[in-house]
Amino acid sequence: MPSYWQLLLLILPVFVLIAIGAGMRRVRWLNAEADASLLKLVVNFLYPCLIFENVLGNVALRQPGNLLLAPLVGFVTIAMGIYLAYYAGRSLGLTQGEGLRTFAFSTGIYNYGYMALPLMAALFAGQSGSLGVMLVHNVGCEAAIWTVGILMLAGMTFREGWRKLINAPVIALVAAVLGNTLEIGRFMPSVVTNVIAMSAACAIPLGLLLIGATLMEYFGRPRELFDVRVTLASSVLRLGVLPVLFLLLAKFIPLPDDLKRVVIVQAAMPAGILPLVIAKHYGGRPLTAVQVVIGTTVLGLFLIPLWLRLGLGWIFPA
Repeated sequence: MPSYWQLLLLILPVFVLIAIGAGMRRVRWLNAEADASLLKLVVNFLYPCLIFENVLGNVALRQPGNLLLAPLVGFVTIAMGIYLAYYAGRSLGLTQGEGLRTFAFSTGIYNYGYMALPLMAALFAGQSGSLGVMLVHNVGCEAAIWTVGILMLAGMTFREGWRKLINAPVIALVAAVLGNTLEIGRFMPSVVTNVIAMSAACAIPLGLLLIGATLMEYFGRPRELFDVRVTLASSVLRLGVLPVLFLLLAKFIPLPDDLKRVVIVQAAMPAGILPLVIAKHYGGRPLTAVQVVIGTTVLGLFLIPLWLRLGLGWIFPA
């Protein structure tokens, strides 16, 4: 089993790329005007290529347990986190109109994509099926965000939320899963597979740079980045209580091994960056989301390796 320091070295490149993105925003090499177009490039082209790269030819995704249980686990874990954070926030005195809904939304959503994917790839390099299972799992996370999450944040209907699921990554995933089931990957020309592979390699680094650039916008007001109730409560929930619940799920629910590895990695994740954008768009309090994201991300640098070591040692004892 990797040591704490070996696991720390695995996650450091993720944080370094985020820091580089913040630095590029600082020196104006990555302007805010470019964010929208770069985000569209990542979400609508590079991320779908990453999906095709890891799903086509993935034997693990031909197992019904992985294909059906993975998105269900993603949905349940996000929804559980949102509602747990809502009631915890209310017990701490947070109220609607003063950040309660944004606190619940931001704390409940873990960083299931840009931080978890590179860590998954590095940690389980010899088990290529696990990364594909994570991508399928993430569809359930998306479903929870645009239904349970949006209902929590803005009071939208399920019908309005489900419409958000019709996007390029989900369409690419459906096509890739179908192609994997029919084993069409072996018939694809090498030119196509090479273009997909080269594009997929750009998805995560560019996404991490954009995360750093986005966070840099708030560093100019350092006193506002920390709130005792919000930062401490979200850190205790996201990096303390919820990881225990995730690991109990992986230990005692009969899940396939690839999916258990996904749950272990996701258990260690800090809050996701997506709530920053969504809270601003749907009338939430972006500053509350920033306090949650920055607090859990900074602590995550030290706690992620600890949770990974504990989870791997407990779920997969040597």
